[in-house]
Amino acid sequence: MSMKEKMKVLIADDIAPSAVKLLQEACYEVDTNTYSPEELKKKLGHYHVLIVRSATKVRKDLIDAVEGSNLELIVRAGVGLDNIDVGYAKSKGIEVKNTPNSSIGSVAELVLGHMLSLSRNLHRSNVTLRKGSWPKKEYKGTELFNSTLGIIGYGRIGRAVGDKAKALGMKVQFYEIYDVQNADKDIKQVDMDMLLSTSDFITLHVPALPGKSPILGEAEFQKMKKGVYIINCARGGVLSEKALLKAIDDGIVAGAGLDVFEKEPPECKALLESERISLSPHIGANTFEAQERIGNELVEILLDLCERRHS
Repeated sequence: MSMKEKMKVLIADDIAPSAVKLLQEACYEVDTNTYSPEELKKKLGHYHVLIVRSATKVRKDLIDAVEGSNLELIVRAGVGLDNIDVGYAKSKGIEVKNTPNSSIGSVAELVLGHMLSLSRNLHRSNVTLRKGSWPKKEYKGTELFNSTLGIIGYGRIGRAVGDKAKALGMKVQFYEIYDVQNADKDIKQVDMDMLLSTSDFITLHVPALPGKSPILGEAEFQKMKKGVYIINCARGGVLSEKALLKAIDDGIVAGAGLDVFEKEPPECKALLESERISLSPHIGANTFEAQERIGNELVEILLDLCERRHS
């Protein structure tokens, strides 16, 4: 790309208008049109940067279609990179970045929102009350204070959830595949079996790995403490929805809060109709503040690319 040439950016998935405006104000040529997978293969080579969220899948076939073109950088406007074949893109000379800090607080707060909704039956009473019912005695809840939260995956968001839960008086423990040296002294690392058998609430903060079994399947649910609550605001596929429904039917799981699903939008009727499940439509990063942070991080990433290319 020459010094005089404007960097051409394709935003393949919806991002906040404020983020688009920031990019335009930074003098980038921005295309926000939505293209089919086949159209994307034909057009993507004309752009220097591709920005996606979770809908667009950047797999080998798309990367091969633009090999040797203008494309220099793929950015995931969010945390996870599981919808991008990162290694393959890099092997073809295409950088891959994400915006890891943008949605930490917003996702952590949504986790707590689902926990509070489940523990106090807010998701159920909101519906029945609007229908004219007053089943006050049915909605006996449980307090978060002094209960045990188990966090599977202790990255940025997992840590933020732990800090916020601790402020609510919860006992916090986590499972991570490597030994964590700098965890809060009051938040302890445990093995998976210990976490499953002793946690009152379990929240997942791990990526979905293509071809890998869910982290929480039928065997894991069988190890859990009776009456546990499960929260997944990470990625669809990290828990088995079929196994979750069975664990609810078996009385192992008291309730679940789901923001992400194996298929989006979810099609499983039993999942959608269960009164034991608090649902939200993949809104973890959907706050005004997070979207503004995403825009700022995107501009910083693109400015860095420009500086490196012109140095």
